[in-house]
Formats: sequence, structure tokens, C-alpha cells
Amino acid sequence: MHFTITIPQGLPEMTVKELLEEQFLIPRKIRHFLRIKKHVFVNQKPINWQSIVHPHDKITLIFDEEDYPEKSILMGKADLVEELYQDEHIIIVNKPEGMKTHANEPTELALLNHVSAYVGSTCYVVHRLDKETSGAVLFAKNPFILPILNRLLENKEISREYWALVQGTFPKKHQIYTDKIGRNRHDRRKRLVDHKNGQYAETQVTKLKEIGNNTLIKCQLKTGRTHQIRVHLAHHGYPIIGDPLYNSQNTERLMLHAHRLTFTHPFTLEKLSIEAFSESFEEGLQKEN
Repeated sequence: MHFTITIPQGLPEMTVKELLEEQFLIPRKIRHFLRIKKHVFVNQKPINWQSIVHPHDKITLIFDEEDYPEKSILMGKADLVEELYQDEHIIIVNKPEGMKTHANEPTELALLNHVSAYVGSTCYVVHRLDKETSGAVLFAKNPFILPILNRLLENKEISREYWALVQGTFPKKHQIYTDKIGRNRHDRRKRLVDHKNGQYAETQVTKLKEIGNNTLIKCQLKTGRTHQIRVHLAHHGYPIIGDPLYNSQNTERLMLHAHRLTFTHPFTLEKLSIEAFSESFEEGLQKEN
């Protein structure tokens, strides 16, 4: 792999060592390879590890196969991918409902396999959506940027906005749920609120509009527990329409959609706000109207 990255204006001056270690999060072993092989260049010139880099400098990194061994997965069908955004390092796609984000078996095809076929090389999952949920999903196109995106996610610097149609009239304009979530011992597919043994989970809810006897809401995740939005809403008496696990009311699809991803690109410092549209979600809203 070979990358050239222009240091963005907003990044302070730092040494090459600090850039690779603290900004790019390159593992120690890989940094060692880069240094002894002299595979780091600034403005096309070899550098000292303590050299200072400045905004607008061009940093070139060369990675050999031993640095990041190529991971091979089964390629899927490129024509199933709806691209929302793509550059050299990342791709954001619109996942249809009913498709897994990643496979559980080596021979199984899921969105990751289709995205990899679309890109032409193996991609990496940054975050996932439930099979029944549609909307925007972020993938890393190489293992170099993956830990950087993971850090953004862990630091809550990637905003994930969902739209959901819930049963009943939601009473408040704004609501924050912080119930701990754990496994359901009686049904391994499900999660439940477990204040004693569960993990902290935070969901911020904003009421958008009432649709018939139901309510369209916006949810923003501050944590990423399995089924978090679904469990929080069902626990508080507002289950999502069409939820096969937490709501007995049956419709054609789970009315939960990952509407928007917002974050600052780690290499360009450009703020990205990517929206996803779902025809089946919109049709579901029309049916309830």
C-alpha cells in the first residue's frame, strides 16, 4: 500500500514520530518497519524521525505486505451497493433492510462482501447495523485508517442519527435514556434493560412529528450497545413499529433507519454529514399516515 496525505491546515506542527504515533495511530511494530525501511517521506524527501511536519506538507507512507497482510474475504455483488460517499480511505453506503452488515460464516455473503466487491478489495467494518435496520454504514477501505476510525467511534466523535417510527404518542420533545442494557437469559436473540449487570447505554431522543397514532422520532447514539434504540424505546413503552423482537405489532419492515452520519475526516479535517434515504422506510411512514 502507498498513501500520500496532505497535512490539513487545522493540524498543529509536530514531529513525524508524533504524527505516526498519536495522530495516525500506527502500531509500534509498523512504525518500526517504516523507520528502518525508510518508507516515510515528507514532500518526496526522506526524513528524520524527529523532523517537524507542517500544514500543507505531503506525507508519503509505503506499507509492505508484512506490514498489513492482505485479508481475503468472499467477494459479493457490487451492483447491490448504493454508494453515499467514497474517497481513498473510506466508503459510506446505504444498507437495505434485511441484509447483514457482516457475515457470520466464511461462505456467507453480507454487506461487507458486496462493498468489497464494489471497491475491488477487502474493506473493514467500522460499525454495524442490525439486519432489520436500513441506512448509512461506514467502512474502512484499508487497515491503515481502521484504528483511527475506531478511535473516533470510541471517543463519540462519529455522530449516528437514526429515525424511528414508534407506537403511541411520544410525550416529550426531548428525552435521554440511560438504562443499562444486558443479555436476555431466556432468549439469546434479545437484549433487555438490566440495571444491575448491564452495560451503560445512552440514547438521545427528539420528537419529530406525530403520524396517526404513532410518532416519528430522531435518535442519537452516545453508546453502541446491541439493539440499544430498540430496547430503550420498548422498555419505556414506545416500541418501534415492525420490530420482530420487541413489538408484537406486525408490519413489512422494522421502522428504524440510520438517517445520517456526521464526523470530521481524520486526514482532511473536512466535516462530513452524509444522509441516507430509504424508499421502504418512506413507504412505511405513508402507510401509517
